[in-house]
Amino acid sequence: MTIDKLSPLPSARENFKRSCVKFVSEKSGCYVLTTFGGVVLYIGQAINIRSRMVDHLDDPEKTKETPLGRALFFYWLEMDNIGKVERTWLNIHVEHEGRYPLLNKMFSPVSV
Repeated sequence: MTIDKLSPLPSARENFKRSCVKFVSEKSGCYVLTTFGGVVLYIGQAINIRSRMVDHLDDPEKTKETPLGRALFFYWLEMDNIGKVERTWLNIHVEHEGRYPLLNKMFSPVSV
């Protein structure tokens, strides 16, 4: 599934690399890792989006090549009600693909 299927759409995007971390918000929100073509690889939420991006850049699982491609873009949407939007995005992905995004764990904790 591609990022354009998500609702609400993320409002910002940066390249998924260390030199771009400084441009990412430190506010709370939901975020998505995608390939160059916009294929969704991971959906998450964070109290500090920038800090979470750094966590993912330190995780070899998030930075390595996948069967769908490598994570090259980091999209996000700032908000306070992060659990609701994350759950909505995950449900949209499951509706389109029949499963969570490739890099999401099946039983990852999701706020309500």
